[in-house]
Amino acid sequence: MLRPTFNATRAITVGAPPEQIWPWLVQAGLTRAGWCSYDILDNLGRPSARRIIPELQKLAVGDIVPMSPDGKHGMPVQAMDAPKSMIWGTPGDTTWTWQLDPCSDGSTRLISRVRSRYRWLSPTIAFSLLLEFGDFWMMRKMLLNLRDRAESIGSG
Repeated sequence: MLRPTFNATRAITVGAPPEQIWPWLVQAGLTRAGWCSYDILDNLGRPSARRIIPELQKLAVGDIVPMSPDGKHGMPVQAMDAPKSMIWGTPGDTTWTWQLDPCSDGSTRLISRVRSRYRWLSPTIAFSLLLEFGDFWMMRKMLLNLRDRAESIGSG
């Protein structure tokens, strides 16, 4: 990617192994299990899932992680290495990377990195600006909720 105009790395330690966190990430998306953040803002008011949904566990490279109400627009899955890493997005434009690093005590360092290059004259600039200003609160809430779900509910 050319120099991103937005680059944010967030991380949290989760008291669970990567295999217990991975299913929560795989089912994420607007018309899927939600984003585990502020549902009124990022899930059209529908509550994000509080359980693993088996039928949403079949995400593959080339699939779209939906970010639109119709479920047709979003970020394509670029790479997956279960349960270690996953990359969504379009190289050179916006990418969202998830990395799960196991720790010796059985916990996992869950890392999320969003990199984006704004196109100031594009209709997507509104989304880019929303990303810039909402990322800190939304991503923090998502990471905290993913941690809580993986630690208390696990993968079942």
